[in-house]
Amino acid sequence: MDTKQILADLRAELNRIDGVIATLEGLDGAGTLKSTVPSAQPAQKQTGGRRRMSAAGRKKIAEAQRKRWAAQKKASPAQKVASARKSAPARHMSPATKKRLSVLAKARWAARKKAAKAA
Repeated sequence: MDTKQILADLRAELNRIDGVIATLEGLDGAGTLKSTVPSAQPAQKQTGGRRRMSAAGRKKIAEAQRKRWAAQKKASPAQKVASARKSAPARHMSPATKKRLSVLAKARWAARKKAAKAA
């Protein structure tokens, strides 16, 4: 290999390494580039912690909730009864059905009692 070519390759590698070093020196501790141009506006201080709601905001939310409660209380009793009927219809058993179920239950009990005596 030609020595001139080797020297040219080494100089190119040296320039690349110098560029990487300059970039790394320009980084701050967080891994971001430092700004060399001063900003027009000073950086706002980040405050941690919980957000606070203004008194006006709390008042607005409270009024809206009171309106919802008032509307709920105003609901007519007819609407409440109608919704109750739709959600849970009353079911009644006829006396004949009650009698039939009673007879079936007594037959089951008698069969169990008989099986228990036999065992």
